[in-house]
Amino acid sequence: MNLLPHIEKFRKRFAEVESLLSDSKVFDNPQKAQELSREYARLKELVATGENFLKTVAQLSENRDLLKSEPVDSELAVMAKEEILRLEAEEKKLAQQIQFGLVPPAPTDSRNTIIEIRAGAGGSESALFAADLYRMYCRYAETRGWKVEPLDSNPSDLGGFKEIIFEVTGTDVFKRLKYESGVHRVQRVPATEAQGRIHTSTTTVAVMPEAEEVDVQINPDEIEINVCRASGKGGQGVNTTDSAVQIIHKPTGMIVRCADQRSQQKNKIQALNVLRSRLLDRKIAEEDAKYAAFRKDQVGTGERSEKNRTYNFPQNRVTDHRIEVTLYNLSNVIDGDLDGLIEPLMTHDMEEKLASLQV
Repeated sequence: MNLLPHIEKFRKRFAEVESLLSDSKVFDNPQKAQELSREYARLKELVATGENFLKTVAQLSENRDLLKSEPVDSELAVMAKEEILRLEAEEKKLAQQIQFGLVPPAPTDSRNTIIEIRAGAGGSESALFAADLYRMYCRYAETRGWKVEPLDSNPSDLGGFKEIIFEVTGTDVFKRLKYESGVHRVQRVPATEAQGRIHTSTTTVAVMPEAEEVDVQINPDEIEINVCRASGKGGQGVNTTDSAVQIIHKPTGMIVRCADQRSQQKNKIQALNVLRSRLLDRKIAEEDAKYAAFRKDQVGTGERSEKNRTYNFPQNRVTDHRIEVTLYNLSNVIDGDLDGLIEPLMTHDMEEKLASLQV
């Protein structure tokens, strides 16, 4: 593929966006200004990548010419061969980044994210693993400078979670975490197992982009809001005020409950936010389903029945079944080192989208 026309296209659009952002009037529309700022940051990176690509191509040409002009076994020829190998690898990497830039970014990629983790098959062990996954995402968020805010939880007897809902805010949160949606399977000896037998349990993870009011309109007549007293940790005020909020969305039967805030109003705002995000997630899934026939492999569509990943503790092994990637550093993964799984998924997804564009 000749990438020069695409690099020129990135340069031209970058100059246009830069000019638009220099006009103070654009900030009269905050949403438009935010969209342009995101596009500016994306194009700036692509233009820099394009410059590096062209520089690398030029250096490759120089070293190939040098190799032709020197005796095969000369010191300069040996050095040129080594440099050619390095530059060819760099050229391939940069070319891929430029090609990925041709894929329009999903409008939800830059959104904050709501994650719901629920215990599945396996009883107490599944609830304990739900708590492990929550800690894993919290630690991953910390490494990326994201903020985690719990929204609601239902603790289990042994210190796990039957369910926990939380929000992650920061840069490109949904872009990276959307691939976590699905079924996560754990194989290990439970703390309650007296005979040392390995058990298999499952936990489900739902990852939803934070919805904006323009994405999903909620008719007040279609929801029922109830308040009650919160329970669990939180000090003396927890059980003395009606701060917990439960919202029932009548058309879909969805029930959302938020109780982590002491303020009833804050819990109501958060519950509505979760409801919008669930409805947006359903809307996205329905749109994806329309195009499923054109996609060889649906990565990150949020299919809840998928077995995304297996965490095998005895072998310190984690396997992502969608792209058949296996790592033998489970202890690091559980401690929040997720990029070794997330980045191959992102690359695979971009390759599929790029192939669809070319077709």
